[in-house]
Amino acid sequence: MARQDRAAFAEVYAATSAKLYGIVLRILRRRDIADEVLQEVYVKIWERAGDFRSERASPIAWMAAIARNRALDEVRRKSPVSIEDHPEIQDFPSGDETGLAAVMRGEDSKRLADCLARLEADRRQMVVLAYCEGLSREEELATKYDQPVNTIKTWLRRSLAQLKGCLSS
Repeated sequence: MARQDRAAFAEVYAATSAKLYGIVLRILRRRDIADEVLQEVYVKIWERAGDFRSERASPIAWMAAIARNRALDEVRRKSPVSIEDHPEIQDFPSGDETGLAAVMRGEDSKRLADCLARLEADRRQMVVLAYCEGLSREEELATKYDQPVNTIKTWLRRSLAQLKGCLSS
């Protein structure tokens, strides 16, 4: 790699990427950021391969130190707060009108109400809970309906297709 050999880099990447990704992900705890940081780590390894000294550390220890330091730099860096970091902020009640209530005030409300009425009662309630009240498929709807997440996804997809067909006719 020190001679900029791409094949050697590919071998090193294949042999070490899982371990380095684990280090970065353990520190950052977010896959989206860890993916970016890991890419930066390998760029740094590529650029500094000529600086590696085997008398100081093993190759994996050297690369792990680069990954750890880059991940820690990312943690220390002041970055914008993500809603994913603080999901509790979504739990505050709002005095605002719900999405469904706003739609029902509009001129298409009768058509939408008619189309919603054509859905089975539980599917209608599921669509309203998911798309107007913001309940998640993965946790809240699957738990509420005591069904696997994939079943919930299928029911929602089919219900939306039925609504779309109804509204476009």
